[in-house]
Amino acid sequence: MHKLLIVDDEYEIRNGLSHYIPWNEIGFEVVGHVENGLAALNFISKHPVHVLLCDIRMPVMTGIDVARELSKQKSHVKIVLLSGYKEFEYAQQALDFGVRSYLLKPAKYTEIYAVFSRIKEELDENPPPTPSPPEAAFEKTIEEDDISTRAIRLIKKYIHEHYKDATLENAAKIVYLNPYYLSKYFKTQTGENFSDYLTRVRMNKAVELLKDVKYKTYEISELVGYSNAKNFTRSFRKYFGQTPREFRNMD
Repeated sequence: MHKLLIVDDEYEIRNGLSHYIPWNEIGFEVVGHVENGLAALNFISKHPVHVLLCDIRMPVMTGIDVARELSKQKSHVKIVLLSGYKEFEYAQQALDFGVRSYLLKPAKYTEIYAVFSRIKEELDENPPPTPSPPEAAFEKTIEEDDISTRAIRLIKKYIHEHYKDATLENAAKIVYLNPYYLSKYFKTQTGENFSDYLTRVRMNKAVELLKDVKYKTYEISELVGYSNAKNFTRSFRKYFGQTPREFRNMD
């Protein structure tokens, strides 16, 4: 039996794919099902896997990212991407990284059977080498810290570029997380709440603008995302211990 790993951030989908497709009849054994690309790479680094059935849009690390990383590592794992998105660019990127096939949700059993029957024939004719411990762990295994750093960097970049109207909900869309999970994730990775980081960016920008006398306080308030000048003054005083006017008159 060839070993299959299923990756999808929706439990119902990965559980359904794992249990309601007669994989053994096609020649595959489901050795695991995980919720994101990072978990998939970690699983592959520790267990033999011949084929990956992987969703494209997932939190933190997408299916395209997984394909890119496995391609970079010259992995023998064959990849079938599964997605509800029909944009050609996704399929094109998938082909660039050696992905074997691209299935659209909801994939029909006949389509899955055809794709995996073909892959089974390829594996039977050209069995992949048994990975040695160094190969199984990759010559350069991607670490969780690396992925976390990239995700946090994207979120911080979004805040710095859109501090005026940045929201947790919009930030969450960038890394494909729900807002509640992103809030916890950001706090865990940075030790700072999303809202506190946004406030810090806004306050530091306000300081820059206060040094330019052409801006009035209410104008600065609007520029850094406060529609109410009193709220801006209150936040500034809480953060710096003085009002914007006092700060400007310090010199």
